[in-house]
Amino acid sequence: MHSWIEIDAHSDFPIQNLPFGIFRTSDRDPRVGVAIGEYILDLCELGRRDFFELIDIDPTVFHRPYLNDFIALGKPIWRAVRNRVSELLRNDNEEISGNSNLIRAVLVKQSEAEMMLPVKVGNYTDFYSSIEHATNVGTMFRDPKNALLPNWKHIPIGYHGRASSIVVSGTDIHRPKGQTKAPDADLPTFGPTRLLDFELEVAFITGKETQLGDSITPNEADDYIFGLVLFNDWSARDMQTWEYVPLGPFLAKSFASSVSPWVVTLDALEPFKVKGPVQDPKPLPYLEFTGNHNYNLKLEVLLQPEGGAENSICRSNYRYMYWNMNQQLAHQSSNGCNIQIGDMYASGTISGAEKDSFGSMLELTWRGTNPLQLSDGTERKFINDGDTVIMRGHGERHGLRIGFGEVRTKVLPAV
Repeated sequence: MHSWIEIDAHSDFPIQNLPFGIFRTSDRDPRVGVAIGEYILDLCELGRRDFFELIDIDPTVFHRPYLNDFIALGKPIWRAVRNRVSELLRNDNEEISGNSNLIRAVLVKQSEAEMMLPVKVGNYTDFYSSIEHATNVGTMFRDPKNALLPNWKHIPIGYHGRASSIVVSGTDIHRPKGQTKAPDADLPTFGPTRLLDFELEVAFITGKETQLGDSITPNEADDYIFGLVLFNDWSARDMQTWEYVPLGPFLAKSFASSVSPWVVTLDALEPFKVKGPVQDPKPLPYLEFTGNHNYNLKLEVLLQPEGGAENSICRSNYRYMYWNMNQQLAHQSSNGCNIQIGDMYASGTISGAEKDSFGSMLELTWRGTNPLQLSDGTERKFINDGDTVIMRGHGERHGLRIGFGEVRTKVLPAV
């Protein structure tokens, strides 16, 4: 399938992708768009011109500052809209391509648009589902011979994070302040974190509600998932070490999390489904599943010093996840917790077995003992003020590339 829009072979957004997002320009207020090559297809303008009249949908749903209302219409509508967009963009369709005035009305260059947070996030859960990451952390901070805690292979570990501080790519963040305690100090101090870190993650967004008391099985989970985004779970490691016991992550995690703006649907990612790691011991029955629910998505992290070049510091893959997202959602709902539209569920740091696939500075520099050397001659143990962290991801198979774009965040000094 090809589009009448010229699309670079290395673009993340061919006609087979068509992710949804929210954008605005100098003359267009926030609205729903679909990425296609270098452009955004304005669904609000298409709706006004009755291009979705054969779909049972109120076209004003595309004139909203978040995707939530559109997502609430359900998977049959998501698919119908995406299929209609695909039809309009095919090279054998002239409904838009044959009208130069219409093209100017409905196509916007991505470079001329500001991307917004795609969903209003009501609830946010962060998991801890990469066995390599959990093993690395356990080796550093506990017993190398017993790196995994006794529950780790039985339960998708997670915690409830702060939804209000999730921001879209391009949003600068300030270095957080908090309590830390040096190992040789008697008392803690308060000030900017010295050990600022990123965490390479992928997050899924739910698109179907459950009632309080209901639960979802892993095999049902796909019906509840709208799509995926890249996710940078910023962490202040020195604050985390001091506050972690006894109730887990708190201020060391709640100051910011950054997401990519385009939500890639499960339908677009279907070609990249693969088997996950062997789970031993066998999961309890409520976590058992059939089929493949891991995804072969190549992930990369780059670090760019202020005024400098981008340095690739990590190459990982979403397929490494020990607990897949279907199991994560099943576990989240297993106690009767109600699922809401627009909820965001992050995977936890995605690390592989090789050092260059470790998904955090904590692991890449092994707690700061082995600094990274950058192309400008400087080194990093953790993230400095002025640094920009960039995450990119895509699947590639038989010449088909489906990507997420990027999540890019610059770190500013503490205020």
